[in-house]
Amino acid sequence: MSTINIFWIVIQVLIGYHLVLPIILFLFYKFKRNTGKPGDITPTFYENDYAIIVTAYEQVDLLPAVVESLLKIDYNNYLIYIVADNCDITNLNFVDDRVILLRPETILASNTKSHFYAIKNFKRKHNILTIIDSDNIVDKNYLKQLDAYFEMGFEAVQGIRAAKNLDSTFACLDAARDIYYHFYDGEILFKLGSSATLAGSGMAFTTSLYKNCLENLNISGAGFDKVLQAQILKQDKRIAFAKDAIVFDEKTSQSEQLVNQRSRWINTWFKYFGFGFNILGLGLRNLSINQILFGLILLRPPLFMFILSAILFGFIDLFIFPLQSILWFIALIIFVISFYISLKNYPTDARIFKSLLNIPKFIYFQLISLLNARNANKRSVATKHRSKN
Repeated sequence: MSTINIFWIVIQVLIGYHLVLPIILFLFYKFKRNTGKPGDITPTFYENDYAIIVTAYEQVDLLPAVVESLLKIDYNNYLIYIVADNCDITNLNFVDDRVILLRPETILASNTKSHFYAIKNFKRKHNILTIIDSDNIVDKNYLKQLDAYFEMGFEAVQGIRAAKNLDSTFACLDAARDIYYHFYDGEILFKLGSSATLAGSGMAFTTSLYKNCLENLNISGAGFDKVLQAQILKQDKRIAFAKDAIVFDEKTSQSEQLVNQRSRWINTWFKYFGFGFNILGLGLRNLSINQILFGLILLRPPLFMFILSAILFGFIDLFIFPLQSILWFIALIIFVISFYISLKNYPTDARIFKSLLNIPKFIYFQLISLLNARNANKRSVATKHRSKN
């Protein structure tokens, strides 16, 4: 076999295993005993002291609704810190003493800088902080659900980011993507003894862990969650997945929003996917299932990239290696089944299922995002959503 043929096979294996890995993980998940998940939430005499950090950049229209939901949380021991970076706060007026409105003197344009600005201005020594986006709405039991995992000894917990809006095809497809990731990169990974991937908001950490991981790092652009999860996994600590700790997230509803957002995300993947090699190597050295599985997941390209690569390779093989083309077809069918399984394992709105017919259009705009990925952080710093009056 020639060197070119060997290279062709290797590159296809490196892409193709991403199509079948989800169903393999799912099968292990189905046969593993239900461990690592707390039972029913029961009242305790002790409450953690939470700092809820809400970061806003330029846009404040949605903040009143966010704060309203946070003030309805069924919990006593928390304060809300709003970091309004480069925002006009003239019309913001929160009368509740639990809300601390902070406006940095200089533009930060950074999630981590905003978080540490809030930490620097803590009114008391909170032992746990949780990060909420300025377009999120929070379930009233959010903190109680997080508590269950901190009481089990976890220092980092990722909740669910459910769809707040399904008002367009893009929003529905965005929600479908989130469900897929929550199921395979959250619930299944955690149950198999690894860690849930972080999602940027709806996540909580002991304050000491957060500071230890990021205090001495200078992170620019998007992707602080990628750096944070890598720092946690390098210590072989696990990130718990709290399926019932729910924040409702505003999904992208317009093509321009989608392109800007995905450009940043794709840029972030290229910038940080190398963490996967490091964590996988540590896992093999330490014989840590936590690090091994997580490292493999970090090396996976965005969904549209490996799906399009699979279709391209399958088409080429049709002319040079017909048998391999059949294998690509089977692998794609397996992936479709695994995607469907994720949707069926969550209460998925019928509109999301209907939107799947528009996946080619969704992929097209992500290709546009790929072309803009290089300059993603110059195009936009944060996703801008239209307020609903």
